[in-house]
Amino acid sequence: MAKTTPLLAFLLFLLLDLSCFSSLTCAATDDSVYESFLQCLENNTNPQDQISTLVYSQTNASYTSVLRAYIRNARMNTSTTPKPVVILTPKQISHVQAAVICTKKSGATLGEVYYRIWEKSKAHGFPAGICPTVGVGGHFSGGGYGNMLRKYGLAVDNVLDAQIVDVNGKLLDRKAMGEDLFWAIRGGGGGSFGVIISYKISLVPVPETVTVFRVERTLDENATDIVFKWQFVAPKTDNGLFMRMLLQPVTSKKNKTEKTIRASIVALYLGNADTLVSLLGKEFPELGLKKENCNETSWIQSVIWWANYDIGTSPEVLLDRDLDSANFLKRKSDYVQTPISKDKLNLIWQRMIELGKTGLVFNPYGGRMSEIPATDAPFPHRAGNLFKVQYSVNWEDAGSTAEIEYLTQARKLYSYMTPFVSKNPRSAFLNYRDLDIGVMEAGKNSYEEGSVYGYKYFNGNFDRLVKVKTAVDPENFFRNEQSIPTLPTKA
Repeated sequence: MAKTTPLLAFLLFLLLDLSCFSSLTCAATDDSVYESFLQCLENNTNPQDQISTLVYSQTNASYTSVLRAYIRNARMNTSTTPKPVVILTPKQISHVQAAVICTKKSGATLGEVYYRIWEKSKAHGFPAGICPTVGVGGHFSGGGYGNMLRKYGLAVDNVLDAQIVDVNGKLLDRKAMGEDLFWAIRGGGGGSFGVIISYKISLVPVPETVTVFRVERTLDENATDIVFKWQFVAPKTDNGLFMRMLLQPVTSKKNKTEKTIRASIVALYLGNADTLVSLLGKEFPELGLKKENCNETSWIQSVIWWANYDIGTSPEVLLDRDLDSANFLKRKSDYVQTPISKDKLNLIWQRMIELGKTGLVFNPYGGRMSEIPATDAPFPHRAGNLFKVQYSVNWEDAGSTAEIEYLTQARKLYSYMTPFVSKNPRSAFLNYRDLDIGVMEAGKNSYEEGSVYGYKYFNGNFDRLVKVKTAVDPENFFRNEQSIPTLPTKA
């Protein structure tokens, strides 16, 4: 039999799990991490290997002795030293291969977080994104917005604590890292400051019944009037109502040789349909919303509906990572601070039709977003912003020809929108990472280059982020093409 070769590297990997939440918070427990990890190992090894005999959870009677057998520095075995959630002692190369595959699944997705919340409470939710396969770490560290932001703000506005491994290899919680670094990783891009291990989040109350609807109109069905009025209603209506506007060039139903613009409003209301229909009947009669357009459901089912599944689908669908599917796509972003006139909207429609495929998504702000100070977290786009614009184009054809075509479309529409969006700086959303707005040359640490995209993503908060970066990672070890630079070294 091959000699047992414990791999301490895996002890580190298995620390990279979403931490358990306290109070009105929840997450996968250590036991569930062990169970899911073991299940994954069994699925990726031969049954005769009996892999379960090689995996030790913290509740296993042998856990402490196995751990201590491979610690050669007593400082690593104090009561305050973080301990691995799971220890694996592989005997074969195939065990190592399986461990690599399975440790890649320790980090939580949004869908998994929502599912675990639903398991524990039907009266709580969390205000993060609508795409269940998005990873929690990147989503939170860039701000993290979803369809409850007008009621509860961003995901990072509801983060209570975090753990990060800094450039010196130290594991720090909020108290140990200090408020400056804790501030920075709540929307400043965690990859600039260290490796974020976990977030502790505060859940928010959700009613027993919520309402969702989707209403579509084309240009010959009063779409321009609806989009124009939406700019005045969506950012100022009841904080419990989020109405996303999707704008897309499509083939006209009346004339298949012509293109038109389809405006779709997709909404979540934290309340019942009667109240919603009454509200919009007064504030937004142009929409003509009727009760039959609405679906009353639970919060978890609204999450499933927003993820493009039918209401009634099992919440277990939120656990499906679907890692084998991917689209070719490009996203860009802008912020609108002044309503766009009907005449200008008609010009935008004309340009979208000319370009062919790139669509726009308007996400309304206001509500709680206008109440939280712009300096409260690195994400600065608060009061004064009516809505965020997402430029969205997907394509299926591989190869550079299609890529160049669709990237050019998106960039041309972005250029055309210049007069209608924020200025000095022209703001952008970090999690729609857009290398078009500036990059730092590979291997360099240029404050000047970093400032180009930095002020667009973070506005006045960029200066504080640079100071934090300089203090915690002065040699710029954690860097990428759009990371936070350090202050320039004085000659």
